[in-house]
Amino acid sequence: MAFLFPVLAAFLQAGSVTLDKAILRMRHVNFRDYTGVSFPLIFLLTGIAFLIVRPPLHWELLTSSMGLLIILSAGITIVSNAAYYRALDADSLVEMETIGLLFVVPTIIATSVLFTDERNIFVLIPACIATAAVLWSHWEGHHFRMAKKTLPYFLWALAAAPLQATMIKILLRTWDPIALELVRSLLTGTFFGFMFRQSLRTVSGAAFRGLVATNILSVIAWFLVYYSYQRSGIIYTLLLFSLQPFLVYWASFFILKERLQWRKIVAFHVVIVAIVTAEILRRS
Repeated sequence: MAFLFPVLAAFLQAGSVTLDKAILRMRHVNFRDYTGVSFPLIFLLTGIAFLIVRPPLHWELLTSSMGLLIILSAGITIVSNAAYYRALDADSLVEMETIGLLFVVPTIIATSVLFTDERNIFVLIPACIATAAVLWSHWEGHHFRMAKKTLPYFLWALAAAPLQATMIKILLRTWDPIALELVRSLLTGTFFGFMFRQSLRTVSGAAFRGLVATNILSVIAWFLVYYSYQRSGIIYTLLLFSLQPFLVYWASFFILKERLQWRKIVAFHVVIVAIVTAEILRRS
């Protein structure tokens, strides 16, 4: 049933990013408030999950090259999220999801080159088709629209996304996903909590409740993604996780009242066919 992990993660993360945009639309809430509260919350929620599941935690690995890899991974997470939420504060949710899709391509290429277990033609081809369909569905007027504040995030994440995926895959060979996230979230939560500590005092009760809800969804989603990385590989996980942009799109239609577009409906069906095809071929 491991194939259900990235599908369920896509639903949870779609709900999370939709809530993110709703929270950032609230009065007196900006990306500093969001990150200053969210990342300490993520550490707290991950700590609760750790106490419930009690996975193995190998502190001695932190003194080896694995420790350096975790620090580098946390650093990339800090920069990426600071740039992402700054951009999301200024740009539309659908456009940010579109830009995020562009990072799938270099991630697929990098992992297929670096890891022999990722070179499954029956997964790689459907994943590329699904990614192409999603990108095509968001291509309008011969370009992708991008707000000025989104450009730094785009340039950074284009290189950081495949690097982050590669490091996570290596770390998950020896680390349990929950234990790994506990250490990573300790680093990221400490950084953002210190940098934007005033947000803990200024964020409203309604915004705080929204932040708790969105981070519960996001924490569970990324646990599932990392477990899927371990069991099914990055490329297969990304193939199934490519449902997320369409789930966000439907949420934007029903909640934010954005109009339907035929390209996205067609691409959604292409992704479904690609997922079903990959699953059949993997089992045959």
